Amino acid sequence: MRRQSHLSRHLASAALVAVLAAGLGGCQTMSDVTGSIASRSDPTPATPDDPRRAAEVYGERYRKNPKDTEAAIAYGQALRMTGQRSQACAVLEQATIANPGNKALLAAYGRALADNGNAQAAFDVLSRAHSPDNPDWRILSVQGTTLDKLNRHDEARRYYASALRLAPDEPSVLSNLGLSYMLTKELPKAEETLRQAYASARADTRIRQNLALVVGLQGRFAEAETIVKADLPADEAAANVAYLRDMLNRKDGPKTASRAAPVVAKGD
Repeated sequence: MRRQSHLSRHLASAALVAVLAAGLGGCQTMSDVTGSIASRSDPTPATPDDPRRAAEVYGERYRKNPKDTEAAIAYGQALRMTGQRSQACAVLEQATIANPGNKALLAAYGRALADNGNAQAAFDVLSRAHSPDNPDWRILSVQGTTLDKLNRHDEARRYYASALRLAPDEPSVLSNLGLSYMLTKELPKAEETLRQAYASARADTRIRQNLALVVGLQGRFAEAETIVKADLPADEAAANVAYLRDMLNRKDGPKTASRAAPVVAKGD
């Protein structure tokens, strides 16, 4: 069940979880916009392997000093990773008030808003996290995912194009672009773009799951099953196939996934 829940988050991302990351985190269904937030001197950094412990450590550190930007970012990330998205937004909102103009905090707060389904607010905050003279491809990619969630797909693709000019062939951005095409039912374009992302040496499991979903949505389930099982232990492969079948058996396909998606992310 734990594996299937883990996969469900990734496949649901197919309709937008983007950041979303890359650096901002992970995807690469959706790029994370914060990059590495753990201090090298901290013995218990916020890592994906132990998010609950990270939430305890950085939460205590943040409560002792709410102006500690590193602690706030790490705490917010850990809260997001443990499903406490509203709490992450609240912490990071307060941190941005205490540290106005801090672009790393704005990026983290924007990502948290995106994860929490506040697409317009996320877009607005992320717009303040970088500037036209110093653009960040990771943030541009996450902004694209928020626009996709607002059904502003043409605008979203302009943001992905800008991100790709800064980071050519970046798989997390290509994955987000492919999912954007999926949302408008341009499945051949979605597949072509996701295959380009999947061909990268930096592609991760989420990109593979997104590609499998798009292939399956075109009726090629055997091929989708082969993609989703690649290089996985038998039990994980079976869980992945079961979830893929469930996704493809839903009448509204991508729309269902879109509603379930926690957004970003490419993250994490």
